Amino acid sequence: MSRTILLVEDEAPIREMLSFVLEQAGFTVVEAEDFDVALEKVKEPYPDLILLDWMLPGGSGVQLAKKLKQHEFTRDIPVIMLTARGEEDDKIRGLEAGADDYVTKPFSPKELVARIKAVMRRVTPTSKEEPIEFNGLILEPISHRVTANGDPLDMGPTEFKMLHFFMTHSERVYSRELLLDNVWGTNVYVEDRTVDVHIRRLRKALSQHGHDAMIQTVRGAGYRFSNKI
Repeated sequence: MSRTILLVEDEAPIREMLSFVLEQAGFTVVEAEDFDVALEKVKEPYPDLILLDWMLPGGSGVQLAKKLKQHEFTRDIPVIMLTARGEEDDKIRGLEAGADDYVTKPFSPKELVARIKAVMRRVTPTSKEEPIEFNGLILEPISHRVTANGDPLDMGPTEFKMLHFFMTHSERVYSRELLLDNVWGTNVYVEDRTVDVHIRRLRKALSQHGHDAMIQTVRGAGYRFSNKI
């Protein structure tokens, strides 16, 4: 059964192009051209993900994301913002409004599909506790085992938790602060540089078959888990 994406984009040529790309990738697409139509179409059966343009007639994408996150039946639907705005403050506003990711225009169709699949992947495996696999690296949440090309890897509980977070949130850069919040929790005081220590330990544990290269340092921004070198 294909996943359904609500595509909210006011420019018809872009909307048609994106619909074609998403359908080619195996998704079912529901289209909306403005704020009000988008609200009407967020109904049962609810979409699996919303692809939301920043600027819309009738209201902004940020306003729509905030509205959806306030309601019980729509707050858990993942949202990816489409924006021509590259400024850091605007990206932060989108994330604070409840967006799970953002893609800055212009972008390639291949990148967009990869980001959609990454977001969908990270909102499903944690509840089902299914094994997660990347390029021969397998993490089993229930048994707390990690293997690389069949060989068991030895790592501490913090490194395991960090790897689990990375593997369920791939292809996105996370600052040290965000990693602290998601791996250690918001109520624990830990210095930012502690993240670097555990990154080094995790890379060492993954180095046996070269999987340490998947944890990438993004200068001035943080860390990203990716199978793209």
